Amino acid sequence: MADKIIITSDSTTDLSAELCERYNIKTIPLSITLGGKTYHDGVDITPDDIYEHQRKTGEFPKTAAINVDEAINFFKPFVDDGYKVIHFGISSEMSSTYNNARLAAEELGNVYVIDNKNLSTGSGLLVIAAAEMALAGKLAEEIVDEINKLVPCVSASFVIDDLDYLYKGGRCTALEMFGANLLKLKPCIQVKDGKMGVSKKYRGRYGDVLKQYVDEQLANKDNIITDRVFVTHAGCKPEIVEAILAQVKDSGIFDEVFLTRAGCTISSHCGANTLGVLFICKSPI
Repeated sequence: MADKIIITSDSTTDLSAELCERYNIKTIPLSITLGGKTYHDGVDITPDDIYEHQRKTGEFPKTAAINVDEAINFFKPFVDDGYKVIHFGISSEMSSTYNNARLAAEELGNVYVIDNKNLSTGSGLLVIAAAEMALAGKLAEEIVDEINKLVPCVSASFVIDDLDYLYKGGRCTALEMFGANLLKLKPCIQVKDGKMGVSKKYRGRYGDVLKQYVDEQLANKDNIITDRVFVTHAGCKPEIVEAILAQVKDSGIFDEVFLTRAGCTISSHCGANTLGVLFICKSPI
């Protein structure tokens, strides 16, 4: 008999409302503190609210992990209704959210918390893969095993125009920020083994840099799983987004090309003018 399965995630997976509805994915928001008030990612605050507040006041946002009690309260209705819950969130290397969800799962039972060692739609790709496996009738344990094999195959990277947000969030040093700004560099941040690191530094106009970045990311097309790709951005200019979206579609590699906007948690750490192309490879990257 097939398991009764529900796929859940925290808000850092940056999946659109349409995709969540399409795959019946339930999400729990992280908290954002701004101007002395606490908000919930994507519920009562938007990334543009954050950017506008920072421009006006100079204050950068702070994010908070989902605590154990919040995780229990989120999972419990599904467990009580007979579901096996497969949950995704931001990498355990980046937040205590994973560990808190794991502790909640131990208390409740029938909750499988996956450390997807990624963020944003790098995690979102795995969420959708799990949802499709559930629709195909796979058992929860089978899905978890297959997803864990896919974790190291996710290609998640993004190019940042300004390092201020990463610096304020403790993700880069003052020296790194100063050097990049002085030389007008645009770093490419790659997620590897659950951590963020600089894989390359570009120089030039942001729009031109992104075109080069996309060409390089898609160069090894024989190693790419072609089901889907995400173009995910945090407040880039529409003309830049449209150009990159067209470039990815014109590559002819992918069956589905999704455009998504990074949510408040991810945007709080990367800032505006950040864009990435994210997909899954056939072998670990």
